[in-house]
Amino acid sequence: MELSLYHLVREPKVKQDKSPLLLLLHGYGSNEEDLFGFASQLPDEYLIISARAPYSLPPYGHAWYAINFDADMNKFTDNVQAAQSRDLIAKFIDEVAETYPVDKDNITLIGFSQGAILSYSVALSYPEKVSRVVALSGYLNMDIVQEAQTPNVKFFISHGTQDQVIPVEWARQAPVYLKEHGLQAEYHEYPVGHGVAPQNFYDLLSWLNKN
Repeated sequence: MELSLYHLVREPKVKQDKSPLLLLLHGYGSNEEDLFGFASQLPDEYLIISARAPYSLPPYGHAWYAINFDADMNKFTDNVQAAQSRDLIAKFIDEVAETYPVDKDNITLIGFSQGAILSYSVALSYPEKVSRVVALSGYLNMDIVQEAQTPNVKFFISHGTQDQVIPVEWARQAPVYLKEHGLQAEYHEYPVGHGVAPQNFYDLLSWLNKN
């Protein structure tokens, strides 16, 4: 079966009949190699899949949706493309579950930046498909969230206080919204820019093992 998104796979080191899935979603202008770089440090029992976003950005990057600028250099998200990618990721999750021995009740999205924005959107729009979300350096864009039933999804959210791409103030709104809607959200900040600090990675691992 040809899957909708090109992807890299790390088989679980601890084999089970049905393995929990970690689906990695990279940021704008990056590719599937990016987050896959730390796959070897993630827990052994997971099947890890890193997906490539559908829109190519020369020379070798990809994006989940376009970011446009006006004359004053204000940034605008292409919400139509973003919603299409949200639905594409939801479809891809189903395809992965049909193709690989995946525990459908144990699916975690790990997204960085644009990948994190979409992870929020997929989990809140298709809560039956996702059990956990790790949102690294992203924010909750309600314009690309379909009205869904209140999901039973757990969130790990982290952001750099010096982030020059997505202001930390944007990131801080997500845990507030989620907790108001009865969801578990663990939030961390680190004194870094738009990236994942080593301490951030250790906290994320600790959260994965705990949840």
